[in-house]
Amino acid sequence: MALSSSISYLFLYIFIAVSSGFPINSLETKDHQSVNQTFRSAQQIYKLKKMIATRLQEINKPAIKTIQSPDGDIIDCVLTHKQPAFDHPLLKGEKPMDPPENLRRYNQIRNTSDHFQLWSLSGESCPDGTIPIRRITEEDMLRAHSINSFGRKFPNASIHEYAVISEGNDKFYGAKGAINVWTPNLESWREFSVAQLWLVAGTPGKDLNSIEAGWQVYGRLYGDYLSRFFIYWTGDDYNNGCYNLMCPGFVQTNRKYALGGAITKTSTYKGKQYSITLKVLKDKQTGNWWLGVDEYGSEYLIGYWPSKLFTQLKNGADEVNFGGEIVNLKTTGPHTSTSMGSGHFPEEGFGKAAYIRNMQVIDTDYNLKAFKNPSHRVTNLYCYSMVERDSDPNWGHYIFFGGPGRGEKCP
Repeated sequence: MALSSSISYLFLYIFIAVSSGFPINSLETKDHQSVNQTFRSAQQIYKLKKMIATRLQEINKPAIKTIQSPDGDIIDCVLTHKQPAFDHPLLKGEKPMDPPENLRRYNQIRNTSDHFQLWSLSGESCPDGTIPIRRITEEDMLRAHSINSFGRKFPNASIHEYAVISEGNDKFYGAKGAINVWTPNLESWREFSVAQLWLVAGTPGKDLNSIEAGWQVYGRLYGDYLSRFFIYWTGDDYNNGCYNLMCPGFVQTNRKYALGGAITKTSTYKGKQYSITLKVLKDKQTGNWWLGVDEYGSEYLIGYWPSKLFTQLKNGADEVNFGGEIVNLKTTGPHTSTSMGSGHFPEEGFGKAAYIRNMQVIDTDYNLKAFKNPSHRVTNLYCYSMVERDSDPNWGHYIFFGGPGRGEKCP
């Protein structure tokens, strides 16, 4: 369900207050009348709207075809060499690269009656030579902390909670795993719930580099509570980088998938289960990190993070992680009721709890391997947890994870 557009002007006023030095958190708790008293003039509103329009023009590239998605998204089919990535100072003048030889077996597109994302349900698709990009609207911008922070993660690490399994103490050239897809509940549109794989190198708080991919529910970013396929990257400890194609960086090469697009099929409690198999692989020759998806028995490359974006990931990842993450803003005082995974604890098992199966790391010789010395990071055991399973003929190394958030054991 989409967030009401009637609150757009309140967000606009908050933007003005932020630009004038007023703390956003205090403004969000005031009633509409007192908030209005902090705003200066219609001129400022005009100026801010003009700033937003300029930013939207930078993000939204000219489309040669437009597709209306059933969930309300507008998908623009943009020429591949005109995508946002090539606005990055380090990538200007470049064109999309071909995949490395060992990945050329991946299919780039095929006709199928199954549709991974809602925008393609009608049978519409983007033409050859283009990629689908979810159009960013003024309402999307107004929900952000500020124009400059649009598309970025919360900078405050203390509000993030995790249930994660990690493999470290080595160099890795990638990872692969099948991530169970759900639509967890959010207490607030400002919070999110995520299931993902991510590869990191460097030191947190200093020079951390990260590549992330999975699914998320995030009202503030998308304006609804649908489960969406996403990526994220940073080359400087989350000071820069962004979700999907909301800033220059990731180079998309596939016309089948829209980053940030809603996922068609999600799992139900005691019902049918769905998962997405993701693979991230470093190309030795160029240093680029390629993202692939396995869908319905076929493999597709979506695009790559150029090596130029990173400092620490140039030599490979120091750590591979799989699991869940939520943001806990405590908007009502106690712990948030935002759920992780299915919203049920891992002990409930298949069909009830979320899972990630066939978790593997890719070593520097491009061998897929199971975790050897995994470590667990569960930040709030009574709210969200994780159970690891070593081996299964079909599932390999896997975990169940998640939880409901606030409850009897999670005050």
